[in-house]
Amino acid sequence: MKNDKVRKTVFAGILCALAVVGSLFSIPVFGSKCAPVQHMVNILCAYFLGPWYGVIVAFAASLIRNLLELGSLMAFPGSMFGALLCGIAYWKTKKLSVTLVAEVFGTSVLGGLCAYPIAILFMGKNAGDIAFYAYVVPFLISTAGGALLSALLIGALKKTGVLKNFAGK
Repeated sequence: MKNDKVRKTVFAGILCALAVVGSLFSIPVFGSKCAPVQHMVNILCAYFLGPWYGVIVAFAASLIRNLLELGSLMAFPGSMFGALLCGIAYWKTKKLSVTLVAEVFGTSVLGGLCAYPIAILFMGKNAGDIAFYAYVVPFLISTAGGALLSALLIGALKKTGVLKNFAGK
């Protein structure tokens, strides 16, 4: 039991570091920095660790990215809603396809809509005026790219037999 918690915590730390380093490869779309690696990490957390680890990793990566000025405040809703939704989706269904759709919906729709009040509160009215319309599309682009990356990575890991080392995969 203790070894499993240690393994999960270490893996969560590695995925958090991957999300932070991966944010160096971002694509500017409207007022957002699209970082597809964060969304790939969300899905990997859902697949390997569960929803709560995913939310913690998304929050920690967003915080570190903001402290290092590698991301914007939109990293919080843009990653945490997707991490929670895809984590719950995989936990309940154990289907990767459902998990991918949940990440895309959670990040683009829920995260994009929640970016609106955050933009008004912390970034001013001018940012808030465009946030409602301008964040759903960039979040959709970012999360769709991350979902594709994670699907390819998990598929490759399954095909090569690497996932046999993980219980239940």
